[in-house]
Order: sequence, then C-alpha cells, then structure tokens
Amino acid sequence: MGGVGEGDAWADQEQGNGGGSRGVGGGGGEAKRSEIYTYEAAWHIYAMNWSVRRDKKYRLAIASLLEQVTNRVEVVQLDEASGDIAPVLTFDHQYPPTKTMFMPDPHALRPDLLATSADHLRIWRIPSSDDAEDGAASANNTNGSVRCNGTQQPGIELRSELNGNRNSDYCGPLTSFDWNDADPRRIGTSSIDTTCTIWDVEREAVDTQLIAHDKEVYDIAWGGAGVFASVSADGSVRVFDLRDKEHSTIIYESGSGGSSGGGSNSGAGDGGTASPTPLVRLGWNKQDPRYMATIIMDSPKVVVLDIRYPTLPVVELHRHHAPVNAIAWAPHSSCHICTAGDDMQALIWDLSSMGTGSNGSGNGNGNTAAGAAAEGGLDPILAYTAGAEIEQLQWSATQPDWVAIAFANKLHILRV
Repeated sequence: MGGVGEGDAWADQEQGNGGGSRGVGGGGGEAKRSEIYTYEAAWHIYAMNWSVRRDKKYRLAIASLLEQVTNRVEVVQLDEASGDIAPVLTFDHQYPPTKTMFMPDPHALRPDLLATSADHLRIWRIPSSDDAEDGAASANNTNGSVRCNGTQQPGIELRSELNGNRNSDYCGPLTSFDWNDADPRRIGTSSIDTTCTIWDVEREAVDTQLIAHDKEVYDIAWGGAGVFASVSADGSVRVFDLRDKEHSTIIYESGSGGSSGGGSNSGAGDGGTASPTPLVRLGWNKQDPRYMATIIMDSPKVVVLDIRYPTLPVVELHRHHAPVNAIAWAPHSSCHICTAGDDMQALIWDLSSMGTGSNGSGNGNGNTAAGAAAEGGLDPILAYTAGAEIEQLQWSATQPDWVAIAFANKLHILRV
C-alpha cells in the first residue's frame, strides 16, 4: 500500500533547513513544499524505473529480490487525487530482474512495452484498456501466471524472450541494459560473460555482439543512436561506436590514478598499474553527452568524467559516508546529478561550477575541473535521508520535479 509521507523530503545543504526545491526540478520556480509518497511492497525491491509516457507520468515498475526462481514485477501508479500509490499490474518473473525499463516513447506512439533483464532479456507488452475489453489472451506467456491484484490478466503478453547465446538455451546472466532513446528499436545489454549485445527489438535479433571488457560487464548506457559506454569488473569505462566495432575508447580506469592514457583500444588492457577496482554503475548525461558519471564498487566516491579528456575526472564527489549504489542525471538539466547509497542518503549536486552544462565555463583543457577534483570540496545542495540503505534511484524524465528511490521493501517518490 502507499500514501503521502510526512514531513519535508529534502534538507537544503546550504541553508540547513528543510524543503525548498531551489529550482532543481525545473517546475517553474513557484514556492512549493516538498512531498513524499510511499509504497510498501511485499518483498525487497531490487529494480525500479519510471514510465516515460506522458499519459502515464506517475507510473513506475518495481521488481523483487526473492531467494527463489519465481520473482515478481509490479507496475504501480500514483493517484494524484488521493495521494495513494497502488499496483495496477502484477506478474511473475523468472529470477530477480536486474533492471526494469519502459520503452522510451513519451508520446505513446508505439505499444506500451516494458523490458526486464535477468537470465534473458524479456520484452513485455502491457495491456491497454482496449485489450481488456477485447480479452485478447497471450499464448506466448511461458513464464507462469500473470496476475493483477490476484486475478488473471489475459492481456499481458511476453512479447520476446531474447537470448544472446546462439549455441545454447542458456546465456551469461545479464547485469543491466539500456533502451536507446534516439532509436527505440535498439536495446543494449551487459553480461557477466564480458559481452555487450545490441538487440534489434523489432526483429527480435542480435544486431551486434562485442567482447567489451576483460571481465564481467556491470552496466551499459547509450550516448546517442550508435554510441554506447560500459563499465566492468576490469575497472574501465569504455565507449563504443557502432560504426567502428573493432575498437573502443577507454575513458577512465579505476586503478590508473589518472596516469594511464585513454585512446583507442582493440583488445585487453595490459595492466601494469595498481589493481583496478570494479566499476558497477554508469550514467550518461542526456542533456550534455560530453559528461558521464560512474560508481566504484564498495566506494563512497562518485567519479564524473568528460569524454573529451580521458582518465582525468572532472570532479569526484566525496560526501557519501558509505558505498554509493545509484546515480541519476537530471533529465532536464545538464549540471544536476543525484546519488544514493548505503549511508541511507540521496544527495543532489550542482556541477555547474565544475565546467559542466550551460552555466559552466566549459574549460577547454580540464585543468580547472582537475583542481576542483583534487580539492574534493564540492558539497551537495540537497539531501534526503531514508530509513535504510538506498539501492535504487531514478529521476523522472517526464516529471523532472520527482525522484524515486527504493530501499528495503519501500518505494519513495520525492518532490525536488
């Protein structure tokens, strides 16, 4: 069940008081108090994401972490009138989904699709009201019962179950995926088998499969129609251009201390420096694709990178007191980013002083940013403290006033 939370969501880190959006959410600048909406699932929430359709602006998908084969996915919706968050759709899922993501279709021009990753990449078609009236049953659902509030939902369809291993029914578990905003036919997946696979969802076929890293690949993010980046247990951020599939560019290496070069790379790294620490999450700035951010495993630090100047971070964010688990760039602003971690904090940062975004100086050589990174003195502008370690964080693309976090079995929607 869900409802309106109590108290102010965000504490202003500069003023020391609660509330105020400070214009971060881009909602017009009017005075408004912070709000919290809460939903409690019956299980630990392991994956979560916002809908991007403008006609479903307060809809999210959440997924379970259960120690059994059969797990659960719920699609929940905030009722603005009552302030309640309630499930509108619930279905079984084989293994815990590592990520959920709605098709990037803000104008609702395509079928309402939801993707999940686990042992395979699965594409689900969410029923519309017309489907419910027609009673069109899905014969393709091989994943057991599909239910909403305990009743069978014949309109739910497992549209695709995609396996990147052509030689076997089994493939390396998928750690993450990203749906291409610029070309929604494409989904890129990352796997523990060191590969990244680019799928053509319409043809249900592999477009490209690359051995992307020397070790497990933990995350992937698109930076354009034909460009993506990935992070890995080998400690590197690598950028790939589908026009030149034989090469990648190393943007950052966690064990290099900023000393090893970026440049082109067509094979395994040759080491020779400090042992790299795995990089586990990657966020690409949609408003200014020169910038991306990554998380180091078991580290309270967030590294912000400028792809024009490999290996040297623009800034390192140091104000978390425990490992960081999630990052999300503001969908409407090139210089705001939210981070969350095991210290139970979600922090919003303004990076405009670091040379990012339209408000920055746009330094041409990274020296100013490097100096700021060395000082490590940047403070967040807003902070929210949850009731447990925050594992998931997403900033709404259609409602930039809202950030969603997940911790334990709770989903919080926070107004910024």
